[in-house]
Amino acid sequence: MPDSRTDDSAWGLVREELRARFDDFTFHMWIEPLAWAGQHGTALVVKAPPHVHTWVTERHLPELTAAAGRVLGPEVSIEVVDELWNPPAEPGPQEPGARTAARDDLLNPKYTFDQFVISDGTQLAHAAALAVAEQPAQAYNPLFIYGPPGLGKTHLLQAIGNYVRLHGQGLTVRYATIETFTHEFVTAVRGSGAEAFKRRFREPDVLLIDDVQFIADKARTKEEFFHSFNALYESGRQLVITSDQPPGDLDRFEARLRERFGCGLVAELTRPDLEARAAILRKRRGLDSVHEVGDDTIMEIARSVPGSVRVLEGALIRVVAYASLRGEPATPELARQVLSRLYPRTGPAHSCTPAGIQAATAEAFGVAPAALLAQDRRPRIALARQVAMYLVRELTGESLPSIGAVFGGRNHSTVLHALRRVPKRMDTDTEVRSAVEKLRAALAGDPDDRP
Repeated sequence: MPDSRTDDSAWGLVREELRARFDDFTFHMWIEPLAWAGQHGTALVVKAPPHVHTWVTERHLPELTAAAGRVLGPEVSIEVVDELWNPPAEPGPQEPGARTAARDDLLNPKYTFDQFVISDGTQLAHAAALAVAEQPAQAYNPLFIYGPPGLGKTHLLQAIGNYVRLHGQGLTVRYATIETFTHEFVTAVRGSGAEAFKRRFREPDVLLIDDVQFIADKARTKEEFFHSFNALYESGRQLVITSDQPPGDLDRFEARLRERFGCGLVAELTRPDLEARAAILRKRRGLDSVHEVGDDTIMEIARSVPGSVRVLEGALIRVVAYASLRGEPATPELARQVLSRLYPRTGPAHSCTPAGIQAATAEAFGVAPAALLAQDRRPRIALARQVAMYLVRELTGESLPSIGAVFGGRNHSTVLHALRRVPKRMDTDTEVRSAVEKLRAALAGDPDDRP
């Protein structure tokens, strides 16, 4: 590799590789602003302006590193830093196995409890994480947080670490992905660093492990994690673990590990409803200082993107970037235009929104859409209303009060009754089951299965 402290030709090669891999828009928006900064060990260091730093590090860093590996060799990686970065001083002598601040300081300071948006689907996990941060090993130990990707597991995990660092009165904390745990374990086994490895993972007062599901097929790593878990737990240290599945569903883990994962508090994260999605976007708007995006545009993005927090934030950045490139205001119409290609509103005549689901259900049951919102209790209309409520909950993740509000101001207990009633009716009535399945398929975008 070239002497990259004085020569940026290495980064130039990587840029050309990335240009061939990315579409023009992505390359222009996120890769082109990156500037050569130097070399740190085997890592090429590039500086990113504030408006692209977070996006590149969270979304594109693996692709940057992969490109560097293809062009310059598998030992080369990419390090993305902000514009205030300065080359580190050369390290002095260090005792074998000693820890460095750079290796341990993996906590991202932006992940705090204040920056986490609380909703019905995240309230328990947030409260439990805060309790653990305030009283490690006294509130819930272990704490096991699970849910689909992009809902905030890593945010809560690192928020605990940042809180303990600031307020823990000297308590030590160690955050690591399970990938890091595995890599360090394998390195220790191949070399002579077993004792250093144990110190790193068995001596912290608070150990935070992210994405534990990824060691499901690694027998020796699971064995070591089992022993590390026991050592920490029995010595009164706090463990917090995240996964995309609850302990009981981790089928490829031995029963003894599943039992230990579930012996404390298990907290689930579920997808945010419409109000929570809008709140997340407003929070992101403030953090990124994109105040030109109005509340009406925020609501349009929230309605268009029913996915994870990560996807929501990406949608906001995409709308802002598109508006900036075209020199136009970020209006709801522009947001709709930009996001419709990525998140099409499915169905031949309806969209997968509460209003679209109401219209499709009314059509399927042969009733007027307005009847679903009225106080009409005739059996056919009541059934159609319950099915529509059931599908709104299943396909959009809206909260019970939100669903009640769009069905004529009904209370959440009425919605809850519908959510319990429809599955039972489907079990005993084949016509109802067929109607619900066809509606679900049509609203999910299957053109061959329309009501």
